[in-house]
Amino acid sequence: MTTGSAATAAALAALQSIKGEKVSGVNIQTPLGCLDISVKSSHKISDHSGRASVVKMPYHDPDVTINLEVHAEVHLTDKPSIIITGGEGVGRITKPGLQLPVGEVAINPVPRKMIQSNLEAALPPGKGAQVLITIPQGRKIARRTMNPRLGIVDGISILGTTGIARSMNSESFQKAKKCQLDVALAEGYQELVFVPGNIGEKLARQLLDVEDDQIIQMGNLVGYMLEEASKSDLSKLIIMGHAGKLVKIAGGIFQTEHRLADGRREIITTHTGLRGGNKKVMEEVFNSNTTEDMIEILEREGMVDMVFNSIASSIKERCQDRFDLKPEVIILKMDGTVLNSNYRVELLNHQS
Repeated sequence: MTTGSAATAAALAALQSIKGEKVSGVNIQTPLGCLDISVKSSHKISDHSGRASVVKMPYHDPDVTINLEVHAEVHLTDKPSIIITGGEGVGRITKPGLQLPVGEVAINPVPRKMIQSNLEAALPPGKGAQVLITIPQGRKIARRTMNPRLGIVDGISILGTTGIARSMNSESFQKAKKCQLDVALAEGYQELVFVPGNIGEKLARQLLDVEDDQIIQMGNLVGYMLEEASKSDLSKLIIMGHAGKLVKIAGGIFQTEHRLADGRREIITTHTGLRGGNKKVMEEVFNSNTTEDMIEILEREGMVDMVFNSIASSIKERCQDRFDLKPEVIILKMDGTVLNSNYRVELLNHQS
């Protein structure tokens, strides 16, 4: 289930508990159909209010919100409307570009609709409800999510586009990544830096004169993020990150998850040969265990710059052919050393 489904189930169980019955499970309607969800706790507060909680159960993808307990409190009203608010552990929006306006509680549109539609079907005639969603561990968990980067403060977001959690390659996961791009564009940035992940982001902060919101994490969804970037009116795009991720793009690999595609040694070996490396050096590069090991061999041979200039050029060509983008490419070692010189980006000299 998604966090949105957990919140919906908790709200429905809280409503049902007003009858004075212990609710052990509920059946909710999602955009993809019905879903049976177990309820951890439920109890009646008064003749007009109830409280319940649901635990987000594990599924096949890693997710910091797995096993998170979501609470809902429902109060019946005489006005036939449903008002949804977020309390402790539910984030608030502080930056433009997301699905909700600045200042709003971070419960996304689809979860809101799910809560509304499921409660409307169960409310007594002529009654409405005030719904309060809280997540006791939300503030703590939020530190391990992208929320701080997106300007969502004080807790996590209640997410979900279908109500059913699916693979990290799904549309919902892609949209979660794209939120960074939406925020940056809404803030008016026309020059952006795309990085694979945390390492690239840290190095971009150290080496480039850019604001945090100009740095966009692609994750493994390189092709998807570049496609989205091609739809915007950017004046400059920089692709920057560790060689272990970026070299894959030179081979036309735009989904860089290791279990799906690698090719690092083949790509670096090929470019070593193209730049004049002999058979012995090529074999040594090919038989290396890590990208850093390959870089050490090229450093010893004095070939680092020429090889990675060649790889950076291939990355640019691949991006231009597939996405009609002309990015600058900066390929790095783990320590932040720039491996290619053929970029046109002014780096900050923090050593001076």
